[in-house]
Amino acid sequence: MRALATWVVVVTVAWTPGAAQAGEVKLEDPLANIHASETTLADQTDVAVTVYNNDLALVRDRRKVALLPGEVTLKFSDVAAKIRPETVSLRSLSRPDALHILEQNYAYDLMSPAKLMEKYVGKRVRLVNFSNELGFYEKEATLLSVNEGPIYQIDKDIFLGHPGNVALPEIPENLIAKPSLIWLLDNGGTDHEIEATYLTRGIGWRADYVISLDRSDTQMDLEGWVTLDNESGAQYTNAQLKLVAGEVNIVQPEMKAALRGYAAGMRTARAPAPMRQESFAEYHLYTLPRRTTIKQNESKQVRLLTVSRVAVRKEYEYRGDVSFYYQPTPVRKDDKVGVFLVFENEEANALGMPLPGGVMRVYQEDSDGMLQFAGEDRVKHTPKDEEVRLRLGNAFDIVGERTQTDFEEVAGNVTESAFKIAIRNHKETAVTVDIVEPMPNDWKIIEQSQDFVKKDAHTAIFKVLLAPDGEAAVTYRVRVTR
Repeated sequence: MRALATWVVVVTVAWTPGAAQAGEVKLEDPLANIHASETTLADQTDVAVTVYNNDLALVRDRRKVALLPGEVTLKFSDVAAKIRPETVSLRSLSRPDALHILEQNYAYDLMSPAKLMEKYVGKRVRLVNFSNELGFYEKEATLLSVNEGPIYQIDKDIFLGHPGNVALPEIPENLIAKPSLIWLLDNGGTDHEIEATYLTRGIGWRADYVISLDRSDTQMDLEGWVTLDNESGAQYTNAQLKLVAGEVNIVQPEMKAALRGYAAGMRTARAPAPMRQESFAEYHLYTLPRRTTIKQNESKQVRLLTVSRVAVRKEYEYRGDVSFYYQPTPVRKDDKVGVFLVFENEEANALGMPLPGGVMRVYQEDSDGMLQFAGEDRVKHTPKDEEVRLRLGNAFDIVGERTQTDFEEVAGNVTESAFKIAIRNHKETAVTVDIVEPMPNDWKIIEQSQDFVKKDAHTAIFKVLLAPDGEAAVTYRVRVTR
């Protein structure tokens, strides 16, 4: 027998009609004698997209279709590749009583060179040669396998690979070029305007905010932007766009395979209008006041809001730790003091609207009037009349020092700790620093150099006012019962 040779093969497809191979059994398609129609984006009359926070979108796709009376099949092409097929519904907008669904299917076995080769294992193909190495230019062969590369039989010889193209006689019936919804319908009328509704993965949105803070740290301007990312496998042209902010519960499938089956029965000179918001169920719905096109594999930004002269305040926080109260601890020098930007989301403060969760980036003018980045933080969905608190980073010119001046085990489960906390301000302006002490279990401050606020069951806060280039200290003793 001849030695086996191996070549790299480039697969092409010849779209030529052909008959079934000898001995091949073809099952009769029960829908073969039923009139078939297809609708594409060319028939689309409207599309609306509602995007949720958790990589999910609701698509409403309206199209005009021409259907013969009686039982007909309708192939609904150009749907999202990441569609959740079990969520699809179809209705006639023009004559709801005249169109009834008998069956519905989701076809997702997409055409590819590898898929085509797999479908032709055990069948005859044509090998077109680019050279005379094999002694032929074009030859019929049987494709024996495609595992780790194609294997062909030509007469009595076995070939691993082929230095040319593979021509197939036809496209297998169960392969399609793109995902499609297929319905078997009972049509009592003729033409219809239909609406297909489905959920799809691959579309998400997030909110991003830009804050311009004045040099006095007392006022800011706020711009909100929505960033859309579309990787659903479809384009939505001139679409109505709505966004839902909130945590919508999604039932996770027991098996990934369950999703495969189908069973169902930057800015412009003139700022554009902001998105309209309304309460919806237990969430908030934001509507873009104009239509927009959401292309596949595209990130798009649309304006959410623009407000000016929002009152804001800067807060400084020196925070302790619950572990300090259970054992002797060394002196902590040059501890960082956190910097926070705080404002009220209320109508009296030029806001008062539900703010979707996202990243807020803060910019502030320097002495030359140029905006410089001053920090960012992620905020959760914030209802109106609630406080927004952003952590910007750590203060450069404010430091803290903590000294445990005493530690005593009063009983087996009771300890007493004494602390001296010194805060030094190297700024040219006066500041107030909150010393926030997280307390464990049952606690009681039995001695202190100044009053404190018991914020909650496990937090004590001492407020310290520091003069420019000033220093202040707080001392206290606490008894903790484990």
